[in-house]
Amino acid sequence: MPCSFFAEKLFLEDPELKDDLPLSYMSHREIYENSVRKAVLIANKLRELRDIGELSVDTYTALLGGTLGCALLKEGNPLSVHFVMFLPTILGQGTTKQQIKWLSKAWELNIIGTYAQTELGHGTFLRGLETRADYDEKAQEFVLNSPTLTAYKWWPGGLGHTANYAVVVAQLYTMRKFRSLAPFIVQIRDEETHMPMPGVDIGEIGPKLGMKSGNNGYLGFKNVRVPLDHMLMKNQQVLSDGTYIPPKNSALTYGTMMFVRVVLIRDASLALAKASTIGVRYSAVRRQSPIDPNKPEPQIMDHTTQQLKIFPQVAKAVVFKVNGDIVYDMYAHVSQEIEKGALERLPEMHALSCCLKAVCSADAASGVEVCRLACGGHGYMDCSNFPTLYGMSTAVCTYEGENTVMLLQTARYLVKAYGQAALNPHVQLVPTVAYIKKIIEEPEFVGFDGSSEAIVEAFQYVAANKIRIAYERLEQQMREGAIPEVATNRCGIEMIQAAELHGRAFLALTALTELQTLSQRASPALSEIFQLLLELYLVDACLQKIGDFLRFIKLSEQDVNGLELHLQECLKRLRPNVVTLVDGFDLHDRILDSALGAYDGNVYEKIFAAAKKSPLNKEAVNASFHKYLRPLMKSNL
Repeated sequence: MPCSFFAEKLFLEDPELKDDLPLSYMSHREIYENSVRKAVLIANKLRELRDIGELSVDTYTALLGGTLGCALLKEGNPLSVHFVMFLPTILGQGTTKQQIKWLSKAWELNIIGTYAQTELGHGTFLRGLETRADYDEKAQEFVLNSPTLTAYKWWPGGLGHTANYAVVVAQLYTMRKFRSLAPFIVQIRDEETHMPMPGVDIGEIGPKLGMKSGNNGYLGFKNVRVPLDHMLMKNQQVLSDGTYIPPKNSALTYGTMMFVRVVLIRDASLALAKASTIGVRYSAVRRQSPIDPNKPEPQIMDHTTQQLKIFPQVAKAVVFKVNGDIVYDMYAHVSQEIEKGALERLPEMHALSCCLKAVCSADAASGVEVCRLACGGHGYMDCSNFPTLYGMSTAVCTYEGENTVMLLQTARYLVKAYGQAALNPHVQLVPTVAYIKKIIEEPEFVGFDGSSEAIVEAFQYVAANKIRIAYERLEQQMREGAIPEVATNRCGIEMIQAAELHGRAFLALTALTELQTLSQRASPALSEIFQLLLELYLVDACLQKIGDFLRFIKLSEQDVNGLELHLQECLKRLRPNVVTLVDGFDLHDRILDSALGAYDGNVYEKIFAAAKKSPLNKEAVNASFHKYLRPLMKSNL
C-alpha cells in the first residue's frame, strides 16, 4: 500500500529510526529494546500525523505490516499484533458497550494488547485448546486456568514483555458444562509497574528463525479471575446466572483469523515483489559465464535459466497483489452482510481465505528462496536481506493456521459443495465454486489452444476433477464403514490437492479478469506488459501442474511443447522491460535493505561497505589470536 510522500519522508529520514549497526550484530536483548524504542517513535509520529490530518489508511497500513513498517522494523514490530489482531477482535467480537469501553484505550495505546490463542500443545486445531474459563455464578466472574504445560499460550507477538492486556481464547464452561471456545479480555500486567498480575506466568519464548523483534511470548494462568463483562459477547453470550446463548454460526467467533488470512495474501505479494526486485537488479549488474565465447561476460539476466528463476516471481507478485485486493474487497462485502445477519457467504469466504493463505504463503516462501539462489553466494550474505526476507515469509506458512490444515478446512467445504451439485443438478453454487458443475454437466474438456482463457478454464476442470476424486474416495471410505474423521484422514492427500488446485484456479481466473481489465485502461505499452505478465503467470502455473493437466485435460505432446515454447517466448519478451517493471514496484532502498538490490546498482561497493561494519573489523588483530591461536602455533617449536 502506498503512503504519502510527506509520511514516507517523515519516517525514512528520521535518524532515530535508522540502524547504524545491522541487527545481526546485536544481542537478543538489544534487538528487542531497540525495536520497542522505534515502535514507540512510530506510534508517536502516527499521532502527529493524525493531529495534522495527514494520517491516511494507506499510511497506517504501510506502517503496521506493509512496506514502510518493514523498512523501519525489518524483523517485526512488537506492537503489530495490538493493531492487527487485538483491536480488530474487540471490534469484531465485542458488543457496542464493550467497544466503547476498550477501543479508545487501545487506539490511544493507553493499554497495549495481544491475541493469545495458540498454545504450546495445540495451534490450528482449536477444539484441542486446553486453557479453561469456568464461570463462577456467585462472583459473576470467570476463572482462568492452564491445567497443563501444553495449555500455556505460546507465540503471540508482543506477549513476552510488551503487552499488558490480551484477548485470550479459552474453553468456556458454565454450569459445569462445556459450551464453546470464547474470547476474554484479560489483564496480564499491571498498568503502572508492568509486573505480571497475580496468577499470571508470562515471558518470552526466545530466538526464532525470523521475526526476531516480534517479542513472541508464553502465558499461563492459575485461578485468574476475570469479570463477566470481559468476555467478548457480540456473537455469543453468558448471562449473569450462567445461561449460555450460542452464536448463530460458530465461524463468527473466528472472524479475526479470517481477516488476517485475507491480509496475508497481500503480504505474500510484497515478499515476492521485494525478492524479485533484488534478484532482477542484481542480475542486471552481475556478469558471468559467456554465452558467446567470442564476447565478454554478459549480464547473468541474459541466461534463460536465470530468467526462468526470477521472472515468474515478478509475475506472481503482480497476480497476488490483484488477487489480494479482490479478496479484501470480497471480505469487506461479506463482513457487511454478516453485520446485517446474512451468513450465507461466510463459509465460502472462510474456505477461500484458508486456501489462498496456504497457496500464496507457500509460493512466496519458495519464491524468495528461488531468488536467493539466483543471486549465488552473495544471496547467502545477511546484507542481501534474503535471510530476513525468507524468515519473515516462511513464518506465514505456519502462523494463522498451518498450511496443510488450512487446505483441509477448504477441502471439507469443497467436497460438500461437490456433493450438493452431484446430487441436485438444479442447485445454485456460490460464485467461487460454481465451476464445479462444469465437469458434472460436461465431463470432457475440449478445445485447449494454449491461450490464457483456455488455461484458466483448464485449471477449473483440473480443480473440479480433483474435488470429484476427493469426494468419491471419501464416500467409498464411509461406505466401507469409516467414520467421517477417519475417512478424511485416509483421504487427506486427495483433499489437500483438491484445495490447492481450487486456490490456483481462483488465482488464475482473477488474474485473467483483473489484468485484462487493467490492460484496457492502460496505455498501449503498459497494456502489453500486463498481458505479458498474465501469460507468463498462467503458462508457468500450468507447467508447474502439468501432470494434473495431462491427466484431466488430455493434452497432446504438441500442446505441451507449445506451452514450453510459449514460456520461453514470454521470458524473452519480458527481458527488455523487467528492470523498469520492478522499479515500478516503487520499493525504497530502505524497504529493500539489500546491498544486492539497491536502486543505483552499486552492488559490490555496498557489499564491501556492509562487510566493513562488522565489529570484528574494528581491530586489526582480535584478542583470540593472543589468547588461543598464537599459543597453538608456538606450542611445538
